[in-house]
Amino acid sequence: MRLFNLFVAVFLLFSGATDAQDKSDVWSLERCVRFAIDHNISIKQDSLNARLARYTMLQSQLSQLPNASVNGSYGRSFGRSINPTTNQFVDASYNFVSASGNGSLLLFGWMQIRNTIAKNKYALDASLADLDQLKDDVSLNVANSFLNALLQEEQITISRHQVELSKAQLDQTRAFAESGRLPELNVAQLESQLATDSSNLINSISNYNSALLDLKTLLNLDFNVPFDIQIPDMAVGEQMMIARLQPDEIYQKAHSHFGAIKGAELRVRSGEKGLAAAKGSLYPQLSLGYQPGTNFASSYQEVTYINGQPVYKDIPFGTQFNSNFRQSVYLNVNVPIFNGWLSQYAVREAKINLATQELNEYNAELTLKQNVYKAHNNAMNSIQKYSAARRADEAATRALDFAKKRYDLGLTSTVDLLVTQNSQFAAAANLVSAKYDLIFKLKVIDYYLGKELKL
Repeated sequence: MRLFNLFVAVFLLFSGATDAQDKSDVWSLERCVRFAIDHNISIKQDSLNARLARYTMLQSQLSQLPNASVNGSYGRSFGRSINPTTNQFVDASYNFVSASGNGSLLLFGWMQIRNTIAKNKYALDASLADLDQLKDDVSLNVANSFLNALLQEEQITISRHQVELSKAQLDQTRAFAESGRLPELNVAQLESQLATDSSNLINSISNYNSALLDLKTLLNLDFNVPFDIQIPDMAVGEQMMIARLQPDEIYQKAHSHFGAIKGAELRVRSGEKGLAAAKGSLYPQLSLGYQPGTNFASSYQEVTYINGQPVYKDIPFGTQFNSNFRQSVYLNVNVPIFNGWLSQYAVREAKINLATQELNEYNAELTLKQNVYKAHNNAMNSIQKYSAARRADEAATRALDFAKKRYDLGLTSTVDLLVTQNSQFAAAANLVSAKYDLIFKLKVIDYYLGKELKL
């Protein structure tokens, strides 16, 4: 059992060092954020929504151009019918060809079209603001996952140090037991402690690997890609300067750049233009129209008289098309009177949509203020927790140093030493956890301030 525990400890130490040497692809937080923005699935989906909004705006702009269409038909008539070229009844079969065109230009009615264009322009800007907000949110999630991976990596270091310490104490205690200075019970107790510490190290490595998988998922990075995070040189004391800002200051800065707020404001403007466009459908529209056309019939013939006898001659296709060409220009007035209340209900629907967007804007501002005040409060609490954890770690380290000296002199029992050692291990782990929790809480403040998330 003792050999097995020692083997596990040595194996984990060796494998951890080997992994660190083999990993050549090192990722910093900045690189992770950039990669996530370029490859995250949610960001790609939101980019498609923004592209769709851009096409919608472009279509509304192109609706200002004149409408034009060309029609043509070819067929054969049987029985008694009206000749399309002479407008006379004929009782014969013939082939016919007709062609026509139609064009119209809206002269008055821009109120509806212009407001629709403005509505879609605001909707596009709102989609782009949503995309910016999503990028910021993904960046914050990446930072959280990155810091969690750093935390788990430091936990590995602490657990590995604990294993080394327990192994050294076991070797020393075994030597004391062999010389008769300590009983075999002390050796068994330290063997048990080494097994526990080895198990903790295994758990720390497992947690670190899970944290890397979570980070790769956010990045949309293949799980088989070699991946190692860069350990930054972080000075917690310098970052705590941010927490001196008052929450209302943070809120005002967040309000000026936050994509969610910009998007909500732009949707209110879009709703206002949508209401104006809906009201525009209640007014008359004036348009200028132009319509050309011509036709051909195989039964159309030219009659000449020679010596008093009628002679019939078919008129060629090109001659008929030129001779039968006609065109007309007209003004068209469309006065809406009754269309099943579609226009009236469109106005009512636009009013409700505008009221909804105004409530959404108010809710976005309220949510932002609540989140900012909560983030500030969390940051202040984390500062206090970190300070308390640091003092506890310093005290536990001094206590362990005294306990080890007393144990070496035979003035304290193995159980007391292990209790002190475990207390120091817990204090060190708690300090690391408090440290990264504080760093993340301060990064949340950076997020609201619009700063680049970096370590």
